[in-house]
This record gives sequence, C-alpha cells and structure tokens, in this order.
Amino acid sequence: MSSDLCPCTSGKPFASCCGPYLARSSKAKTVKQLMRSRYSAFALGGHGDYLLETWHPGSAGALTAESLSAKTFNWQDLTILDFRHKGDEGMVKFEARYLDHEGKPGLLQEVSRFIRVSGLWLYLDSE
Repeated sequence: MSSDLCPCTSGKPFASCCGPYLARSSKAKTVKQLMRSRYSAFALGGHGDYLLETWHPGSAGALTAESLSAKTFNWQDLTILDFRHKGDEGMVKFEARYLDHEGKPGLLQEVSRFIRVSGLWLYLDSE
C-alpha cells in the first residue's frame, strides 16, 4: 500500500499521509490529521488497535480492538467540510461515502469531537 494513494482521499501517497500514524511512527498534530488517519484505519480494516488507542477511554465503552478491526463497510470517500480546534478541544465536520455489505451506497454525516490529553489528540464522541 506504500505507493498507493491514501484511503483518506487526500490525494497523497499512503506512506506520506496516514501510513505513519497507523504505523505509530508519528502522532497526529491536528484534529484533521487524526480524523483522516482514523478514517483510513476504518477503510483499510485491521487497525482496531490504532482506533482504540486514539479513542478517549471515557467514551470508548466496551469497544475492543478486535471489533474495531472488522471491515463493516467499503469506505469510498471522505470529505472534510469544516475543522477547528481551540486549546485542547477540537471538532471535524465530515461526510463519508460507503457501500454496505450488499453494495448499496450510504452517506455518513457527522461532527466528531476531539480532546487533547497529555499532548495527544483523541476522538471523544460525535454529534
């Protein structure tokens, strides 16, 4: 996948976009970077450990790395509509297109909230 384009649809190669985050060789410095890397983790499947590590423990509930690793949809496209952060709080408004297990198209629209803890951005919840 290293020479392929990143699943986050940034237009950049995976190796210089979300790849370093999923490999843990780099940490997301912005909420937009974290959002894109988490989308890539969902799109690729098999990265439940990364998703759990970047999920605030107070809102992760009973989620497990195994359950988050399952590829439930065929994610097609991510569009970041808005993002901002002030201090240790941030948000990303996005749309993500997918195909379900029957091949039917779907659209997820969400405003994700993030919080920075000990210098690391974590997904908190969504509106």
